[in-house]
Amino acid sequence: TLSAAPPSYFRGFTLIALKENREGDKEEDHAGTFQIIDEEETQFMSNCPVAVTESTPRRRTRIQVFWIAPPAGTGCVILKASIVQKRIIYFQDEGSLTKKLCEQDSTFDGVTDKPILDCCACGTAKYRLTFYGNWSEKTHPKDYPRRANHWSAIIGGSHSKNYVLWEYGGYASEGVKQVAELGSPVKMEEEIRQQSDEVLTVIKAKAQWPAWQPLNVRAAPSAEFSVDRTRHLMSFLTMMGPSPDWNVGLSAEDLCTKECGWVQKVVQDLIPWDAGTDSGVTYESPNKPTIPQEKIRPLTSLDHPQSPFYDPEGGSITQVARVVIERIARKGEQCNIVPDNVDDIVADLAPEEKDEDDTPETCIYSNWSPWSACSSSTCDKGKRMRQRMLKAQLDLSVPCPDTQDFQPCMGPGCSDEDGSTCTMSEWITWSPCSISCGMGMRSRERYVKQFPEDGSVCTLPTEETEKCTVNEECSPSSCLMTEWGEWDECSATCGMGMKKRHRMIKMSPADGSMCKAETSQAEKCMMPECHTIPCLLSPWSEWSDCSVTCGKGMRTRQRMLKSLAELGDCNEDLEQVEKCMLPECPIDCELTEWSQWSECNKSCGKGHVIRTRMIQMEPQFGGAPCPETVQRKKCRIRKCLRNPSIQKLRWREARESRRSEQLKEESEGEQFPGCRMRPWTAWSECTKLCGGGIQERYMTVKKRFKSSQFTSCKDKKEIRACNVHPC
Repeated sequence: TLSAAPPSYFRGFTLIALKENREGDKEEDHAGTFQIIDEEETQFMSNCPVAVTESTPRRRTRIQVFWIAPPAGTGCVILKASIVQKRIIYFQDEGSLTKKLCEQDSTFDGVTDKPILDCCACGTAKYRLTFYGNWSEKTHPKDYPRRANHWSAIIGGSHSKNYVLWEYGGYASEGVKQVAELGSPVKMEEEIRQQSDEVLTVIKAKAQWPAWQPLNVRAAPSAEFSVDRTRHLMSFLTMMGPSPDWNVGLSAEDLCTKECGWVQKVVQDLIPWDAGTDSGVTYESPNKPTIPQEKIRPLTSLDHPQSPFYDPEGGSITQVARVVIERIARKGEQCNIVPDNVDDIVADLAPEEKDEDDTPETCIYSNWSPWSACSSSTCDKGKRMRQRMLKAQLDLSVPCPDTQDFQPCMGPGCSDEDGSTCTMSEWITWSPCSISCGMGMRSRERYVKQFPEDGSVCTLPTEETEKCTVNEECSPSSCLMTEWGEWDECSATCGMGMKKRHRMIKMSPADGSMCKAETSQAEKCMMPECHTIPCLLSPWSEWSDCSVTCGKGMRTRQRMLKSLAELGDCNEDLEQVEKCMLPECPIDCELTEWSQWSECNKSCGKGHVIRTRMIQMEPQFGGAPCPETVQRKKCRIRKCLRNPSIQKLRWREARESRRSEQLKEESEGEQFPGCRMRPWTAWSECTKLCGGGIQERYMTVKKRFKSSQFTSCKDKKEIRACNVHPC
């Protein structure tokens, strides 16, 4: 982009791209290729086809062209611009008219192709993934989709290096494509579960509608997963919606350290990447499949001028999300050579009690509700919740704390407050069923995190077994199924909800019949009791009519506050305003004033004179049409004589008389009393080729006499009609 800040402008320009330390005398000195965007604005130079110049010289403040970089290995490139501001003012090689671009060290910005090493850690570790979406109209205002912005459900897994969910430079699988284009994780989960030997845990978390809300309104989505020595990598993705095929995520994040331990914490800012399956350039571009499919790559700020992330300076894209991965438990004997510090040892114990209540005096709450029952009935770590209602916020500048409070807990008999009890870790995921068809056994383990303070023996079991049925029937007409996956989160955040779990068909029946086994199960789940939310709003009304009947205007929509005013102030917007565009307003035809009447077109007898006017603005968008631009009226100088010979004789005498008078005036220089005039100029070109135009000629004063008492000694002007034939 070449641009001038108003009131500056430029009329002409030249753009070239040279290899570093080259003069541009030879064709091979130039690097890359330019591509014309607007042929009315830009064109290739006729005497230098590798350069770009203006199509027509006129005032302008901005032009754009594409430049395609040369192959890798070319080195740095110098982009140079010359501009013509006026006919004699040129600028070249000054300040920001010269840009130096160099190749990036890696194939993709922010992506390193680091080798995945074998893991030497012992035991297993459990992690919690928390996803913080920062994509909002405030952080990314350009073309932000207000109505349908969201993050799709998170899908991923912990896996070995023999399985790749997605990676930069690779091609998207059908599952990745469906997440990227549709936000559907179903196919992706199916692909992950089919790699059961390479995958330890399937990672899933709910979608977020809208994409961003304050954390005191909606908690960040999270999911827990485990890793072991062979399946120590973690990958996930989620779609940025709406978009053509844009996502964020991590690929093959290694949670095993080179010291044979497990990573304590990972914090990673995320930018969007393109799945290579759709060629749209804006959030809401229509579907445009990329054929052939392209490789997965990060989006950049120079992809396309219409992109919401476009930056002509080529700066980095502002991060749209942050992911935090924290280790919450370890199981089994650990073999890392670096000893854990005290904080690390107690990382998965219950956190310290909160400080005293620091609620501001300007926030008026109801009393806390009683604590809910613990979500875990065993010695697994769970949580319990209590709620309170914000009744009034006396000072809007002072934020009020959350209306929900959570506390870690364990089932009955597992509390670490009792000195005679031992603290246990969470259960590790169930092992695979011992058989692939029929009834078998599976087991899971946990370990003692803290022995009883009174020295007594810990009697809680560290291993648990149960029966499992993979495929109830083992006949030729039965199908081979995977084990049931973990239960999804409850569909409700409070009150009664539903949760589901799924399994996949590994092998269809040997006799070719249809598999009748169910692939999903659902059951009810109970969350803590729901409490009234102060800010209860009605749905948005329909958009109002546009404020104008043509052109650009505004429209509005409203919603109502349904909750009682005494429950507290509601800071949500009750009205929204957006721009609207209707068909352009009609523009009527505009004309100049009438010219003076021309001379009569006959020297005797009946003739006519004409006058004309010009069209300044053609009618547009249904405006009033143009009226007549030529008018005629009759004229009569004198009667023509009937005898042609006498008439010709008188014409000849008159012509000779005028010629003698003209010669006399030219010799004496007095055509008008009191001054000497120059001869008439030649007639100007006709203003129109047809339909009636005008011509002009002028006589100017050559000399005025001092003794003259006349005031009529002025420049003279004559007009006449021309090209009066119809177009």
